[in-house]
Amino acid sequence: MATARFNGVVVAESEAVETLEGSLYFPRDRVRMDLLERCSTRTVCPWRGAATYYDVRVGDRVEPAAAWSYETPKRRARRIEGAVAFWKAIDVEP
Repeated sequence: MATARFNGVVVAESEAVETLEGSLYFPRDRVRMDLLERCSTRTVCPWRGAATYYDVRVGDRVEPAAAWSYETPKRRARRIEGAVAFWKAIDVEP
């Protein structure tokens, strides 16, 4: 079971994660979306498409732009459509 934790709280947990370029993508329905706040950060990958970023907030701690998702990925990345990945201070364990 893969988990993502921040500030001692499980933010995401799933047995069905997709691994892509070293990042684990959690199905959106297995992510505590109530702990994520959409932010203004955006990036574009030539083969995945545009990524939407989220700040992760647990208690009084906020990790800016620590989660991202490809809402409408390009064809080659459709397997991660809508899934959420984490980085920075988010502890992700496969």
